[in-house]
Amino acid sequence: MTEHYDALETRSPAEREADLFARLPQVLAAALETPAYAERLGGIDPTAITSREALARLPVLRKADLPALQKANLPFGGLVPAQASSFGRLFTSPGPIFEPEGTATDAWNAARGLYAAGFRSSDIVLNTLSYHLTPGGFIMDSAARALGCAVIPAGPGNTEQQMEVIQAYRPTAYAGTPDFLKILIEAADQRGVDISSIKRAVVSGAAFPPSLQAWVKERGIDAYQLYATADVGVIAYETPARQGMVLSENLIVEIVRPGTGDPVPEGEVGEVVVTNLDPHHPQIRLAVGDLTAVLAGTSPCGRSNTRIKGWMGRADQTAKIKGMFVRPEQVAEIAKRHAEIAKLRLVVGRANEVDTMTLKAEIYAEPAGLVDAVSSTLQQVTKLKGAVEILPLGALPNDGKVIADERPVG
Repeated sequence: MTEHYDALETRSPAEREADLFARLPQVLAAALETPAYAERLGGIDPTAITSREALARLPVLRKADLPALQKANLPFGGLVPAQASSFGRLFTSPGPIFEPEGTATDAWNAARGLYAAGFRSSDIVLNTLSYHLTPGGFIMDSAARALGCAVIPAGPGNTEQQMEVIQAYRPTAYAGTPDFLKILIEAADQRGVDISSIKRAVVSGAAFPPSLQAWVKERGIDAYQLYATADVGVIAYETPARQGMVLSENLIVEIVRPGTGDPVPEGEVGEVVVTNLDPHHPQIRLAVGDLTAVLAGTSPCGRSNTRIKGWMGRADQTAKIKGMFVRPEQVAEIAKRHAEIAKLRLVVGRANEVDTMTLKAEIYAEPAGLVDAVSSTLQQVTKLKGAVEILPLGALPNDGKVIADERPVG
């Protein structure tokens, strides 16, 4: 059994970086053929975007903005150069967001993740993600088929029929959410059904806390996590090293400060921004709305790509304060207007039945009048008054929060 999917996983980081950015100009050129990207990218020269620094100067496209963009220009918001008929499958996810699937064998880049989890051609895979309109079922299905596995397109729910299928086909592998895996195991216990044929699993779409990981492991199932989104596919996957998640090949992934397009230092929590390298369906600096951080070093499993900590929460921290929406982009604007500011966090609270907000600012230096100046900028940008608290460098937690809503619930 070979340890790695292919040689791309173990090439040197410098070789990977050179390859990604050599391919990027062609993808940018394809994007510029669309009306939306042509407007967004402002007449850039694709051949000049050959480094992370140059890429970081391009605007971020937020996933949260896709429903409105697509509604105004169906189906893909003017962001896809190809006709809908040129794709293999066409999906919709809540939002709604319309997503095309390419025609490649493993269009969602998921096969690497399944391979790292031990899936091989001899496996029969019980795939319990939905096949109805959303791409989840097909992300796993196409990856398993690319590895030569037989797939049971079970979909979610209907545990009684799932038990029948498991007894008949004796699947060796599971694909789906960790929650439904737990449901299946408990249902088998209640019904006295033997599901011990399932030895390995890939899980995605929900949190997989250590307590549940240990419980599944005790049941004899070796489960690995995939980090995927319906628009991009698999962004990162867990490996036998169990030390973070390795980024997929063929993607340029940046971690940026929420509300901005500015990359954060290695190790700092920020928002995941993805650029894919598919000219058929280019996605340029798509901010997917999730938080993570880069892990230093390389994985002991031998895969040389960057590792991330996995999903660490949502980056969309918009809060409604005194009837006004305040967004991370506004907090970032405040920082831009004051060179003394290193990092900001807007803390929202409630006192005497009234919303309050305090802008906590890590600063490099404190010239006279800084608090008053920042307070004025806070009011100008948000149209709301708030307190300003000056902090030393490193005082704020490294959790990616730009707006912390600490108001009591209920």
